[in-house]
Amino acid sequence: MLPFEFTIKGPPVSQQTRNRQRLLQWKTSVAAAATAVWAHANPVSDDVAVTITYYYEDSCPDVDNIIKPIQDALIGVVFDDDDQIVDTKSRKRRIDGSFRIRGVSSVLLSAFADGDDFLHIKVDEAPDMEALD
Repeated sequence: MLPFEFTIKGPPVSQQTRNRQRLLQWKTSVAAAATAVWAHANPVSDDVAVTITYYYEDSCPDVDNIIKPIQDALIGVVFDDDDQIVDTKSRKRRIDGSFRIRGVSSVLLSAFADGDDFLHIKVDEAPDMEALD
C-alpha cells in the first residue's frame, strides 16, 4: 500500500485564497488524481507522513499554504483522517533547475517529461516516533 505517490498539474491553490470555489475545485482535482492511481479499496488507518513538492516555472504560493488543501483532499481516499499525518514536508523547486536524482520513481520522471508545472505528492508510512531528528 505505502508508499503511495502521484502527480497533479499545477499551480496549486493556496489555503489562503479568497476564492472558495476555486479552492473546492482544487481539492476535488487532487482527490480525483489520487483516486485514479490508488489501487486499494480502502484508505489506510495507520499514521502517515506526507511529502509535497511543487515544481514550478513562474510564480509560486507560499509553500506552507499549499499543504492543507492537499491533505484535506486525501481524506477518505488515501487515509481516513488528516489527524493520521504525523510528519509533513512541503517544498518548492523551479522546474528549470538542475537536479541530482537517485532512485527516482517512474511517476516523477513521467511528470518531468511533460514539462509543465506539477506537484508530486507522496504518502508514506510514519517514521519511527521515538527517533528525534
